[in-house]
Amino acid sequence: MTTRKKVSVLPIYLVGAVWLGYALLFPLCRVSDYLICAGLSLAVFVAGKAIFPDKVYQTPDAPKAEAKKAEPKKEEDPQVAALRKDKERAVSELRRLNDAIPDLKISAQIDPLEEVTGKIIDYVIAHPQKKPQISRFLDYFLPTTIKLLNAYDRMDSAGVSGSNINTTKQKVERMLDTLCSAFDKQLDALFGDEALDISTDITVMENLLAQEGLSGGTKPTGGTDGPKLEL
Repeated sequence: MTTRKKVSVLPIYLVGAVWLGYALLFPLCRVSDYLICAGLSLAVFVAGKAIFPDKVYQTPDAPKAEAKKAEPKKEEDPQVAALRKDKERAVSELRRLNDAIPDLKISAQIDPLEEVTGKIIDYVIAHPQKKPQISRFLDYFLPTTIKLLNAYDRMDSAGVSGSNINTTKQKVERMLDTLCSAFDKQLDALFGDEALDISTDITVMENLLAQEGLSGGTKPTGGTDGPKLEL
């Protein structure tokens, strides 16, 4: 609890009233007049303090704000941080090449490559234990794909036709179709374990439903199982 004091202002008002009244009734011409008025003022002030004393009251202490301990920022796993940087670099470069190459067919091939690349790496970021499964993808397939697209961009920007340029560009175009399919398969492969778990759960559930007669068939009768249940 905190003790607080509220000073009464009424005695001060009374002192002011004394000086005003005295000045109206008696001229303040001499020093003695001022002394008499001051004495009356002091007496009135003391009397006013007795009649209208200062108020003392207590208020509850404000709760002390607990200093919040700054939670140390959890450092990201270096492996996950590296994957995140790989994704940013790869997706950014694919997007740049997509904007740089005007050919609509190539652009239509780069779009899914960019999207699936992001999904593959995002999945492994969420499941770091899957990283070995995409090591070849990260170390060879993805950077080589970007290398091929950069070569196509340079040749296309040359603005000339020739057997070497045209043949190479055609090879890259054909390879992009294969790569789009390969990237899709890489993403699908990441879900292999999850798909197997779900398939196992479904098989177990189907068997249990059949045993309980809840799968659309009938529950075998006999023993103390009671009447069969038909659905």
